[in-house]
Amino acid sequence: MNAFTGAASLRDHYDRTILPLWRGPGFNATLRLPHEAIDATGAAALPDARYRAMACARQLFVFSQAGDAAHAHTLFESLRHTFQDRTRGGWFYSVDPQGAPLDTTKDLYTHAFVVFACSAYGQRFGVSEALDTARETSALILDRFKAPDGLLQSALDASFANVTGGPLQNPLMHLTEAWLVARDATGDAAFDTAITRLCEALARGFLHTPTGCIAELPLGAAGNRLEPGHQFEWFWLAAQAGEKRLGESGLQDALVRAFAFAVKHGVDPLTGAVAAATDESGRVTDATQRIWAQTEYLRAIATHGDTVVRATLSGQIERFAGRFLTPQGWIECRSANGDIARADMPSTTPYHLLTAYSALGR
Repeated sequence: MNAFTGAASLRDHYDRTILPLWRGPGFNATLRLPHEAIDATGAAALPDARYRAMACARQLFVFSQAGDAAHAHTLFESLRHTFQDRTRGGWFYSVDPQGAPLDTTKDLYTHAFVVFACSAYGQRFGVSEALDTARETSALILDRFKAPDGLLQSALDASFANVTGGPLQNPLMHLTEAWLVARDATGDAAFDTAITRLCEALARGFLHTPTGCIAELPLGAAGNRLEPGHQFEWFWLAAQAGEKRLGESGLQDALVRAFAFAVKHGVDPLTGAVAAATDESGRVTDATQRIWAQTEYLRAIATHGDTVVRATLSGQIERFAGRFLTPQGWIECRSANGDIARADMPSTTPYHLLTAYSALGR
């Protein structure tokens, strides 16, 4: 099997098996929201303790990219109707099973995905209202979430008055991703400036110079860790941003080293499976194999500048499919010894599959 055939097979499985799950048993037609997860058989949703804005936004992106205008429009309207805080601004983190606000935290990760999904939806179907939502949410992020040294807080209370979480790598990464999509969708060069400033700030606060890796917590924080999957994800994002938008961050060169570090220390040479986390020396500290990290590895391989690295793609596609895909859908997590560590299928994962598969087809 060559890489082209393997990528086509993954996309066929996605179109035939995964997307229908979220139009059918994975969708709550009453609340018009995606369920948080469905069972391993793909036949029924698990009982919902909450519905998250981020999950709705990811599904909005997925169905926008699939060209399903009707379902995407439903999700966009549900996102705004259910999760937008019309009194204090911004977006609620989650609502309860009846659709009432549950966790009213103003979460940067959530706001980043609102920008991301509304930009993609607005661009795909020419919905100016969605692009306006992306712009307005971006402006709110810069105003309300600002932290020292160009960084952004990860969480504030419902009124934005109190910081409940300091800067973290993951929401900053997804905000970079969101701004790249927003720039493409709107043509607004202000997003280029925002990306440059954020990447430079991230490098100052999170770049572990010896390895080139981006840490999960600010440098020097107790219990810090390096996630191989995030090194692969940043490797892709840096390539999309390009040298000019990365400014003086040095990320482009650093992440080439981070890719090599993550492969050496975080990828099982026998199975090709990516571990969840290592310490700064490369010792695996969390051996769980989460499907999203596998998809980021595929995407990074597919877009790597080294032909020797790219030559491993077909084999890695085959190992990924055999280990993580099923006739019913996918395996969300495996343990280091291959046991299934999480059997249900969350609504957030199709986003990871789609972003990886899109890169494989290029």
